[in-house]
Amino acid sequence: MSPVSEALRFDATGLIPAVVQEASTGEVLMVGGDTVVVGSPSVEGATVAGEIVRQSRGAKVIAFKKRRRKNSKRKRGHRQDYTVVRITEICTDGRKPDMTARPQPQPKAAAEGSEAAAAAPKKPKAVAKPKAAAKPKPKVPAKKAAAKSKKS
Repeated sequence: MSPVSEALRFDATGLIPAVVQEASTGEVLMVGGDTVVVGSPSVEGATVAGEIVRQSRGAKVIAFKKRRRKNSKRKRGHRQDYTVVRITEICTDGRKPDMTARPQPQPKAAAEGSEAAAAAPKKPKAVAKPKAAAKPKPKVPAKKAAAKSKKS
C-alpha cells in the first residue's frame, strides 16, 4: 500500500473490467490531514474513490536461459497488464463517494501556454528568398589537371 492524495495518478497491477469507469475501496489503513487516524487493521467508514484513466500493458520483459555446453536455451517474454487510476475523492465518516464524471485536471504549464497562445495573434512565417543561380565551374581537361598537380 502506498499513500495517495486527490488527483494522484498511479498504476494498479492487473486489469479492472472495462465496464467499470469508477472504482472505490473500503480498505483504508490510515487517513491524514489535520488529525491522523490510524486503523487497526483499517479505518472505519473511510473510502477512496478513483476513476480509470486507461488500461495498458507494460514493456516486454525477456527471460532468456542458457545452459552452457548442453545445446539448451529458452527464451520467454512477458508483458504485465496495468490500469492507470486517478484518485478523485477520499471520504471519511461513512460518507459515500460522489460517482459523477469529473473533468481531467490539466497541468498548469500547459494551461498557461494554451491561453497565451490563443491570446497572441499569429505572425505569418517569413518567406525565404530565392537562391542566386549557381555559376557553373569551368571544366578542366584531365591532361591539364594532371600536369598542374605534377608541377606543384
